[in-house]
Amino acid sequence: MADQHREFFYRRLHSLLGVVPIGIFLVQHLVVNHFAVYGEESFNRAAGFMANLPFVIVLEIFIIFLPILYHAVLGVYIAFTAKNNTSRFGFFRNWMFKLQRITGIITLIFIVWHVWETRVQVGLGNAEVNYSLMEGILTNPFMFWFYIVGIISTVFHFANGLWSFLVSWGITQTPKSQKIATYAVIVVFLVVSYIGVRTLIQFAYGV
Repeated sequence: MADQHREFFYRRLHSLLGVVPIGIFLVQHLVVNHFAVYGEESFNRAAGFMANLPFVIVLEIFIIFLPILYHAVLGVYIAFTAKNNTSRFGFFRNWMFKLQRITGIITLIFIVWHVWETRVQVGLGNAEVNYSLMEGILTNPFMFWFYIVGIISTVFHFANGLWSFLVSWGITQTPKSQKIATYAVIVVFLVVSYIGVRTLIQFAYGV
């Protein structure tokens, strides 16, 4: 019984962290990057503001990296141990369940690579957080499509996870509220995906 309560707590925390702070950070990060569509100077100014926030290292560790690490480790465990339940979730929700696990693995690979190419290189003194850094990465066709897949997978994982969060935390308990939530998270997915993909196109092609 104690193990069941502990696992229940771990999974609830996993769900919560996927929305707060990770989901909020994702949206904020993509919105800041979207300043690139207004020009190089606009992006550099926005990125510079974020990089120079007070206690930025502490914020990155405790608000970004540690929550992502916990969410990723437990998420990988869930992805490889969870069983689909078509009788409970139905056809559509069962597919969302499968895609949540698949996009979770893709998202983890994408985040690790993105952090290595950007934050780690900046920390090592090999790069600066500016427009030229992302332009140099995304003008490579392979990296451009890698980022497209990564961004869309990450946003889907967040949006679909938001639906699961609303259910698991008892916010949407009735079939009607869950249906409304489904439409709402689809809108979230489309809007946030557009913001992310539009930014990638700007970096890669300057349009």
